[in-house]
Amino acid sequence: MGRGRVELKRIENKINRQVTFSKRRNGLLKKAHELSVLCDAEVALIIFSSRGKLYDYGNVGITKTLERYQQSCFTPQDNSIERETQSFYQEYAMLKAKYDSLQITQRHLLGEDLGPLSVKELQSLEKQLEGALQLARQRKTQIMIEEMEELRKKERQLGDLNQQLKIKLNEEGHTLKAIQTIWGSTSAAGNTNFAFHPSPLSPMECQTEPVLQIGFTHYAQEGSSGPKNMSNEGNFIPGWGLATPFKF
Repeated sequence: MGRGRVELKRIENKINRQVTFSKRRNGLLKKAHELSVLCDAEVALIIFSSRGKLYDYGNVGITKTLERYQQSCFTPQDNSIERETQSFYQEYAMLKAKYDSLQITQRHLLGEDLGPLSVKELQSLEKQLEGALQLARQRKTQIMIEEMEELRKKERQLGDLNQQLKIKLNEEGHTLKAIQTIWGSTSAAGNTNFAFHPSPLSPMECQTEPVLQIGFTHYAQEGSSGPKNMSNEGNFIPGWGLATPFKF
């Protein structure tokens, strides 16, 4: 039956821990020596015990192996970091100088700190300002031309729309006139079929005809000498003269 897997954990017993450390240390040193002899390898082994005691092995010397280790591992990395840091510093210095120069130029363009400038520098500054002013005017003129073209385009669109509205209005006017003409002709035809009888201007112009009035009592007007004879006033018949006996 094979041996089971041993769980690796800290040995709590101090004596057992020290015995195990001694055995494993000696075995590790032996394996390092065998590796250096069998494979012709440069081996360096450093061990510190729990008490801080040093145990080491190096077939060519611990110091020589450590120097070789530092040269192969740490030196190129340090050089790359140093070169990168130096590159960053140079870039920072260049950007800072450029920033300072731009600030000075901006103050000069604003008319500040002109005292230290020479005549040539002032002439150069004047040329720069004239060039900037010319470019600003050109840009302003271009923007104004573009806005004028846009306004003209809108004007043409509004003119076309106005013309369309005029044409539509004229068409509706012709249609309205045609409808009025048809309506006038229809009215004229209706007047010819039906004669129009005008009404009398005054009721007195109508011819009097005999009228039968029942139950009418005529009273004499004020200022008359007596009642008038109703038989002589037109064809009116007194109401009492038309009395008809009723049978009960």
